[in-house]
Amino acid sequence: MSDTTLVAAALGLIEGVTEFIPVSSTGHLLLVGHFLGFQSAGRSFEVVIQLGAVLAILSVYFTRLAQVMIEAPRSAAARRFLASVLIAFLPALVVGMLAHGFIKHVLFETPMLVAVMLVLGGIVLIFVDRFAPEPRYDDAAALPIWVALRIGLFQCLAMIPGTSRSGATIVGALMMGVGKRAAAEFSFFLSIPTMAGAVAYDLFQNRDVLDLSAMGDIAVGFAMAFVSGLFVVKWLLSFVSRNGYGLFGWWRILIGSVAMVLLMVGL
Repeated sequence: MSDTTLVAAALGLIEGVTEFIPVSSTGHLLLVGHFLGFQSAGRSFEVVIQLGAVLAILSVYFTRLAQVMIEAPRSAAARRFLASVLIAFLPALVVGMLAHGFIKHVLFETPMLVAVMLVLGGIVLIFVDRFAPEPRYDDAAALPIWVALRIGLFQCLAMIPGTSRSGATIVGALMMGVGKRAAAEFSFFLSIPTMAGAVAYDLFQNRDVLDLSAMGDIAVGFAMAFVSGLFVVKWLLSFVSRNGYGLFGWWRILIGSVAMVLLMVGL
């Protein structure tokens, strides 16, 4: 097994483990890639392996999502759930398309920004986890449309690498009075169109620089992201129901602080 394949496997594992917990999978991938000297053409590897995590979500929730699709023509509740996810997705769709070049070519190339956002996001997550209002909504499939839209606006903050898509949506949900378990679950559902759309758009934008010779490494990273993502999705809901999100905030602060020190000494 080549060194690049080992790195691809490690990055895939990191993607799957960190995608659905509020610690910023992109931030971890960019920092690890920076310190290992790994960078794919157009950053496509780091984006495409997210599909492995999407497949993990679809696998875990396949029966439930299929049931919603079947019931949608005759069930107002099913249609409202689908509408809430799509409406929450729209702000990120618009901002992502308008700012794609700036995000990929400026923000993604600034490791210190990633480290700082990890720390700041960790502080915010600890504070909100402790002082969020009493939950009013405990069913991720029955959130009011206005709540879903506001969560979607929070998701736009995740365009800054190191912020965390799941972290931004979970913090937004907690502030809107969504319970801790429901906040994580709605973040799961919202990740499906968001990540699939981001991958599709990124591949289209980088179609001229894609390195087909790297497809083997991408496949390895994809598979690792899928397997590790399955374990995390099944574990996370029960964990946050019992313990909340504070641990993830402290992890962000630790990783971000270490990364800042390493960057300041020139690594």
